[in-house]
Order: sequence, then C-alpha cells, then structure tokens
Amino acid sequence: MYQKEYILRMVEMIRDLIMGILGLIRKGDFERAGVEIERLYHNFLREDSAFFASIPATDLTTKLLQEHNYNNGHLEMLAWLFDAEAELEDARGNDKLSLEFSRKALALFEFIDNEQKTYSLERTEKIESIKKRIGK
Repeated sequence: MYQKEYILRMVEMIRDLIMGILGLIRKGDFERAGVEIERLYHNFLREDSAFFASIPATDLTTKLLQEHNYNNGHLEMLAWLFDAEAELEDARGNDKLSLEFSRKALALFEFIDNEQKTYSLERTEKIESIKKRIGK
C-alpha cells in the first residue's frame, strides 16, 4: 500500500514538473526544456532518454514490465515524459520525432488506462489530446 501511494505521489510530482517544462517550451527555451526533461528521466526512472527512445512502441510495456521490473507507475511517469518530449520536438519543428514520442506516450497511457482500476480524468484528457496531435 505504501509503495503504491509513493508511486502515485511521484506521478503527481512529475506531472507538476512537466507543466514547468511546457512553460519553458512556450517561452522558446528549448535547450533548458530538453535538459530538464533529461534530468527527470534520470531522477525518476534511473535511465537516460536514449534507453527508452530505443525501445519500439509495440514492445514498451512488455520489455519494461517483464525485463526491467518497472510497474504501472513507472510507465505512467514515462508516458508523461514522452508526451513532454513530443511537445518539445513539435515546437522545434521535428514532426517525425514528435510523432514517434506521441505514439509511445499514447501506447503507455492507453495501457495504463486499461490496467488501472481507478478512473483518471486527466489521463483521459491526455489520451484525447495525443490522439488529436497524431491525427487518430
């Protein structure tokens, strides 16, 4: 029970930090936003972004849950980070990379939404937002 509450607090914390990063993106401070995103990968998931970027979207959940002992909380944190990366790449004009991160974020958010026993309006809204971004 305590571990679940801890993970939920970490997810909330990462969402709040990502809101600050999105503010940097809106201001055009892409370099600092990228540095902050990378810092969050290390602080919350103990890997760099390249590790996660190298995993195909179709293998993300299986590989991370079974081979790396991540849990749904870790996957949700990663989904938020992928979404922030998609926003950053979109702002930089890198449509291909933005689409790749968006697809990975969507895959993780949908997986979590199907696995969780509690409803999250924020997650549902994020799924719809990503679907609009990628044209689904």
